[in-house]
Amino acid sequence: MGYIKAELHCHNSFSNFHVGEDDAPYDCDITIPQQLERAHALGLEAIFVTNHNTLDGYSQILQYKNDHTKYKKIQVFQAEEITTDTGAHVIAYGIHKEIKAGLPLDQIVDEIRKQDAISCAPHPFSLLDALRDEAKKCDMIEVFNSNNVDVISNAKATQFSIQHNKIGVAGSDSHVLSTLGRCVNIIESENTLDDALHAMKHGKLSIHQTGYAREQETLEHIKYKINNSKDYLAEYIREHYPNSQWMMSLLLKMYDLNQNSYMWSILYKLAVFLMKRISNKINTRGYDASKLHDRNLATMLRMAI
Repeated sequence: MGYIKAELHCHNSFSNFHVGEDDAPYDCDITIPQQLERAHALGLEAIFVTNHNTLDGYSQILQYKNDHTKYKKIQVFQAEEITTDTGAHVIAYGIHKEIKAGLPLDQIVDEIRKQDAISCAPHPFSLLDALRDEAKKCDMIEVFNSNNVDVISNAKATQFSIQHNKIGVAGSDSHVLSTLGRCVNIIESENTLDDALHAMKHGKLSIHQTGYAREQETLEHIKYKINNSKDYLAEYIREHYPNSQWMMSLLLKMYDLNQNSYMWSILYKLAVFLMKRISNKINTRGYDASKLHDRNLATMLRMAI
């Protein structure tokens, strides 16, 4: 029996324009050549590309891999990060037919099982896009997500997976190239999809490596989204934050004037501090997470104080 070093949660440019309606359309700028070159440099043996709500890009990355012999030892497996009717996310590993977004979780999980695939709850206790207690309906729990920089969300996910006897995995949730392979799992199987899925179903995998996204990587991702989604952001602010429109519009103008200002680093640190306070209230003190679903800035600030 072999062992596979696998990346279980990563995105590339085919994720663009497939994210939820409340998200900026541009999600990731990683190209297929970049993704495979990075995986090769890191010695990864398998990657599940988990683009949002689409399998588009799988045949393209497979074709590129097959056209370049240096990547022949890297297996690329089909996966999809699906948005439920509540805006939460669930990952399907090993599906062969795309599952559309906007369905109830139970229906999505049933469809995953019909395809003999595996369901996973990614970032299950993050502040947004999280299944929370519904995560127990999935086969696996992502107990460590690189983007959960509040730390508390990952601790809660770990506790939850133990409590419900669920298989725990780690995910890089890579949206910028340098975070690919930040989290690595070891699967006890031969490097084929059928063997890998069988091992995953039976818990024959372990977390090999974890690490958080760094400030600069998060800011890089935000910069990409802002620079490519300015029209969307202006409309989104008008619709969802009418009372704060002047302030947010001012911040965007200031950003345009100097995208590399140290002010953005300060704002990032402040945002992480406030996010930790909110996460602590929700994940350890039992505050209602549903209040965040409308992404209302005033509600978030009140909870953070």
